[in-house]
Amino acid sequence: MTGFDNSLYIHKQKEKILERITHFDGKLYLEFGGKIFDDYHAARVLPGYDANCKIRLLYELRDQAELIIAISAGDIEKTKVRADLGISYDMEVLRLLDDIKHMGIEVNSIVITQYTGQPAADAFSTKLTTRGIKNYIHRPIKGYPTDIAYICSDDGYGANPYVETTKPLVVVTAPGPGSGKLATCLSQVYHEHKRGLKSGYAKFETFPIWNIPLKHPVNLAYEAATADLADVNMIDPFHLEAYGTTTVNYNRDVDAFPIVRNILSCMSDGEDDMYKSPTDMGVNMAGYAITDDAAVREAANQEIIRRYFKAACDHKQGKGTAEAEDKIKRIMQELHLEPKNRAVVEPALEKAASAGVSASAIQLPDGKIVTGKASNLMSACSSCVLNAIKTLASIDDSLTLISPIILEPILKLKIDILGSRSSVLKVDDVLAALSITAATNSMTASAMAALPKLRECDMHSTTMLHTGDEGTLRKLGLRLTCEPEFPSKDLFF
Repeated sequence: MTGFDNSLYIHKQKEKILERITHFDGKLYLEFGGKIFDDYHAARVLPGYDANCKIRLLYELRDQAELIIAISAGDIEKTKVRADLGISYDMEVLRLLDDIKHMGIEVNSIVITQYTGQPAADAFSTKLTTRGIKNYIHRPIKGYPTDIAYICSDDGYGANPYVETTKPLVVVTAPGPGSGKLATCLSQVYHEHKRGLKSGYAKFETFPIWNIPLKHPVNLAYEAATADLADVNMIDPFHLEAYGTTTVNYNRDVDAFPIVRNILSCMSDGEDDMYKSPTDMGVNMAGYAITDDAAVREAANQEIIRRYFKAACDHKQGKGTAEAEDKIKRIMQELHLEPKNRAVVEPALEKAASAGVSASAIQLPDGKIVTGKASNLMSACSSCVLNAIKTLASIDDSLTLISPIILEPILKLKIDILGSRSSVLKVDDVLAALSITAATNSMTASAMAALPKLRECDMHSTTMLHTGDEGTLRKLGLRLTCEPEFPSKDLFF
């Protein structure tokens, strides 16, 4: 099922960015919101969207573009983690550097923002310097964001070091929200205006999509995804007043727009007035690439349900709030959605009820649903994955893929030698055993070969999973949800 033309999107987005550069003196600072790699949220709600679409776009623009990566010193100090990858923001910056450079795209430097003497930020800066990576320190500006005259002075943006750039397009990205991308862009624009160059600023944010309805499931899925940030989609009041046209934006951009407009106007001595709304400021052509609205709506509905389960599990574990969970519940009510509208939920619950143990369910690409239950040897999700690949490889259900003779010594090693408290084998344990067996067993080899077919399949577990299992299933590409129930009464989870 597809509903989005990725090639058309890249073409239109590239065209729009190049056109925006011409509005200035051949220099545009483009704030990149969202993930530059692995934007699986966009891929899930816009079926047909390439999760690495943004970096592919930059690759096409590589002769005209260079990147600056911004990271907040506070996030470094707090060891803030990117939840989908399980790595800290500073490690994500290093990952971005490696991946972007390997594609032949120029990374100019790293800007550490909001620096107030954090020791961890000092250590990170030293690490970058010793590896030959240019990095700059930006400190908080007194009176920000209301004292416009001070901000647009040599004591404000002017106190930040100037980053020398050579390309007409400078993309400013970050490992996550709140990293200081906007301030980095505006600081550069200030310095260049002082040097007599009329450079410009624009923003590339995929969601919300400005030219589809406010309550479209794709836009509501964005609200669900950012429930912990309390983001709210809204009609852009500035665009409506300026043009009499209804467009969609979100609260933080709408709230910040008067400030950004005043700063840009101050820096250009009132000459730059091309932006009359936050929608004007954005560069986003995603709405023009939707080819099947019904498919996109259904995909977004499913994402909202997945986000509900994630928020419920986070709340149960003390990692999230009741407010975030309740917000997604309200979105589901607005769209008349229930957890059971996710096809794998009820089969997993029914399997658990009949077996009296935890269970999992996977929906295969042809729509068939396969279940698995916990046993004395393996977890429910391990069992479910094995059952799924047996089905995909057309192996009779009565046949055993891995003999207990192989699995039992692995479990004994984990408990008796390695001191594991887990009494069952996790997914990575079972897959390791499967790969060894596949070396001498053609049936197991055919099951092993079916593993890539699990990518983008939906899966549901009747209990929350340990991070090891969750991480392995994520690497397999399964779209996992869990009931907000602990797998045991143990406190250490």
